Amino acid sequence: MADPKGFLKVTERELPPRRPVPVRIMDWKEVYEPGDSAVLRRQAGRCMDCGVPFCHKGCPLGNLIPEWNDLTWRGEGRSAIERLHATNNFPEFTGRLCPAPCESSCVLGINQPAVTIKQIEVSIIDEAFAHGWVEPEPPGRLTGKTVAVVGSGPAGLAAAQQLTRAGHTVAVFERDDRIGGLLRYGIPDFKMEKKHLESRLRQMRDEGTRFRAGVEIGKDIAWNDLRARYDAVVIATGATIPRELAIPGRDLAGVHFAMEYLIESNKVVAGDAIANQISAEGKHVVVIGGGDTGADCIGTAHRQGALSVTNLAIGRRPPGERPDHQPWPMSPTLFEVSSAHEEGGERSYLASTVEFLGNDGGEVRALRVAETEFVDGRRVPKSGSEREIPADLVLIAMGFTGPERALLEEQLGAQFTGRGNVHRENDYQTTAPGVFVAGDAGRGQSLIVWAIAEGRAAAASVDSYLMGETQLPAPVRPTDIAIGLQPA
Repeated sequence: MADPKGFLKVTERELPPRRPVPVRIMDWKEVYEPGDSAVLRRQAGRCMDCGVPFCHKGCPLGNLIPEWNDLTWRGEGRSAIERLHATNNFPEFTGRLCPAPCESSCVLGINQPAVTIKQIEVSIIDEAFAHGWVEPEPPGRLTGKTVAVVGSGPAGLAAAQQLTRAGHTVAVFERDDRIGGLLRYGIPDFKMEKKHLESRLRQMRDEGTRFRAGVEIGKDIAWNDLRARYDAVVIATGATIPRELAIPGRDLAGVHFAMEYLIESNKVVAGDAIANQISAEGKHVVVIGGGDTGADCIGTAHRQGALSVTNLAIGRRPPGERPDHQPWPMSPTLFEVSSAHEEGGERSYLASTVEFLGNDGGEVRALRVAETEFVDGRRVPKSGSEREIPADLVLIAMGFTGPERALLEEQLGAQFTGRGNVHRENDYQTTAPGVFVAGDAGRGQSLIVWAIAEGRAAAASVDSYLMGETQLPAPVRPTDIAIGLQPA
């Protein structure tokens, strides 16, 4: 194990400092300063190597956290990345973007701040890339089987890498002009610079995975034609239908879904020219929705030079400490201050948007907002509590309701659940034989770590479907994932 007395000698969490706000909002680089290796080793030494490591339970990937904590503490970086890659294809993504449910389950967290698992994870992979330890792992032989993966987000990429390494010929189809899905166009560079995505895609290309950007399945190639061309198909298109806010004034100019805004911003940061770009420059911006996507909009608006940024959430402000009804090792809902929130703006809770107000030119000028009250379990605007908030740009970041379904139904005969997700069995197979679904398209909107876990599990099921058995890691059933069980 790591230092047997480490958790007694070092009782505080230590994270790398974020770059000063006035400096970082002038660029799109990641907000953290480089980590100090001595700090990382101290934090890794706090790991208790518990008899029952609940961090395994908290991590949907079943990451071998005590093992690579110990190796980090010992300075054995190459062995650490081998243990990390044993369960996680893309720690450079999860180490930056995952909310770290493993830390909520850390046994040390019962009476001390949890080990900085997420920071240790990202330090391991960054060191590995820096030293050239992340090398292609092409298959020793080809099976002659072909697989089409539709969607190049984390679920699709994880499934593709696993299936390529199993010896199948894999093509990843992406309707956008670049590969990466939400990793490419949904995540601002201040959270994850795209060089990390490019490094991983190079490895996958060298392993033999083929990428087809700018191809929309269902339109450029019909779903049933794709199925006829390939021995198996994996649907990993994500949950892309945004939750609507159908109130008066929704059609005013200047009211947009968050993803419209973030995609354009990411393209401009990548060097593309966008005509009539949705920009926060010189505007009063209101972001509706208190989740990660809303925070991404806030940070983007600051960097574009917004006059003001207001974030509205319809529910109550979460508590600052673990509530009694979410005891350890559950992942609690807590009030968090992300890097974007540090940069300015106002956060308002129990705020129900009643109406978008426009000017004579048909542009949004303000929001009418009321206090939220709870009536028979429903959240409704409280009568008489209305107020106006100036707004030149409104971004709706209220989550997503599911995948796009019309063409899947028409061309594949795919069935959907009552929640709007693609129906699947315990082996991830849909009602269309040989067609599997992984990630948000089958699970509903979730975390990046769930997407990778499902991509890996679906790949094992596809391999078994094609070959009769699989040497890939044992699949997790969708029903297991839903209740938080982990792979063996």
